[in-house]
Amino acid sequence: MTAPVLSVRNIEKRFGGIRAVRGVSFDVHKGEILGLIGPNGSGKSTLFNCILGQLVPNAGEVAVSGRDVSGMRPSDLNKLGVGRTFQQLSVFPRMSVFDNIILAGQEHRGTMSSRLFGAPDAGLTQDAERMIAFFRLTHLRDELAGSLSYGQQKLVDAAMAFMAGPSIVLLDEPAGGVNLTMLAHLKDRLVTYNAEHGTTFVVIEHNMEFVMSLCTRIIVLAEGAVIAEGTPDEIRSNQTVIDAYLGG
Repeated sequence: MTAPVLSVRNIEKRFGGIRAVRGVSFDVHKGEILGLIGPNGSGKSTLFNCILGQLVPNAGEVAVSGRDVSGMRPSDLNKLGVGRTFQQLSVFPRMSVFDNIILAGQEHRGTMSSRLFGAPDAGLTQDAERMIAFFRLTHLRDELAGSLSYGQQKLVDAAMAFMAGPSIVLLDEPAGGVNLTMLAHLKDRLVTYNAEHGTTFVVIEHNMEFVMSLCTRIIVLAEGAVIAEGTPDEIRSNQTVIDAYLGG
């Protein structure tokens, strides 16, 4: 049987006497689009950062395609095919869209010497052009990233995350601050990429309409623990989830 693309087992994270994440476990399988939702302060971002090596959990294990990666640095996880987008944009505002995407590709390929002495584009121009075209950014290719709208920068951020050809991408609030037109475009690109490449997604999101229409399965956190799991329809009608969001 094929190992899950991502396996999270009994993750605990404490800050002093506060248990921000309390024994969370779940698997994510190839090609799945999993949503991770919950009220503010439910532990979603802390859990994400424990998975991605930006925080060290107090207990528990994380595995990628059957390999234990607990405590591994984000840069090493990237080399294993784990990508991410950030709640706060990671684009370089004074660089062009094209150069941002090239730079993201360079982070995942080659050695330091190849970056210093190799071709300026590290042989990534063709891949970057494909990614720009896929996200329909061709008309913005040479624009400074900082001159784009927030929604357009979100698309650049996504293109940067996909430059390494990851097997799984964790998206941190991709809908945040994006207008409805750009949001529909972003959703279309994510669904299409998933269908064409079989890439697995885990999505943290506050926009319930977006996450319900994008994800095939949803996990709900409250006070650091999983309180529900199921399809979007099952989550919509789950009284425990309704109480958690409405305060009981």
